[in-house]
Amino acid sequence: MRALIVYGTTEGHTRDLCHFAAQSLRDHGHQATVEEAGPDDTHPDPGAYDAVLLAASLHQGHYQAALVHFARTHHERLNAMPSAFISVSLSAAGINPDDWAGLETCIARFETETQWMPKAIHHAAGAIRYSQYDFFKRLALNFIARRRGHSTVMSHDYDLTDYEALTKFVLEFVDEKRGESGEGKRPPDLSGAASPP
Repeated sequence: MRALIVYGTTEGHTRDLCHFAAQSLRDHGHQATVEEAGPDDTHPDPGAYDAVLLAASLHQGHYQAALVHFARTHHERLNAMPSAFISVSLSAAGINPDDWAGLETCIARFETETQWMPKAIHHAAGAIRYSQYDFFKRLALNFIARRRGHSTVMSHDYDLTDYEALTKFVLEFVDEKRGESGEGKRPPDLSGAASPP
């Protein structure tokens, strides 16, 4: 099955997650292409693929403008084909009900802005890259991490993503859509895969 993964990123972590997801798909016999959402409305073209996954990270309650623009531009085609969304945020690393309620609000706003209704949504925890931040942003991120139950040291970077859960999501989504299209379905080996929060 041919899958397209389109992403928006601010610090690079979402890009890394998308390349990881693409490699997981390739390892299970799929074709996977990763593209960054850009200013050109026509590129990449979702119509050349069997399934599309969009990914973006939340910053101050909003996803990257380029990814929002891409989803809005192609919403009719995306709604008519197998398409899913990977939302990346620090809130997804926590267990605070208010954080998860906030994520649902952000998703609802995103769907309203783009008119795209993804068939499936995965919440992936993001990363804390202190080495890329100025002093004040390091303090802010350290405070946010503590609120979500993570004790961090500002001299280190942290990757909070559950990669097993991400792999499980993309494989199950693409394999499910392959089965619906009538292609032979090969179940992925997900032994020991963690469930998303």
